[in-house]
Amino acid sequence: MDRETLIERLMAENEEFQHLRQEHQEHDRELEALKGTAPLSVSQQWRVSELKKLKLMAKDRMESIIRSSAVNA
Repeated sequence: MDRETLIERLMAENEEFQHLRQEHQEHDRELEALKGTAPLSVSQQWRVSELKKLKLMAKDRMESIIRSSAVNA
């Protein structure tokens, strides 16, 4: 099974994966909105840093689910 097919299957069948993907996209949208703000306040800079970490954590967990599912497929 190729990666895209696996991701589609996970989106349809795995609630954790669905939640992580939605969370990742929400963080990405918020980051893009903050990038349009110049200059960033200290609290906005902190939020950008926090969002990047949260995005990475979600992506890492999604990759873990993909790897695990690929082995079991």
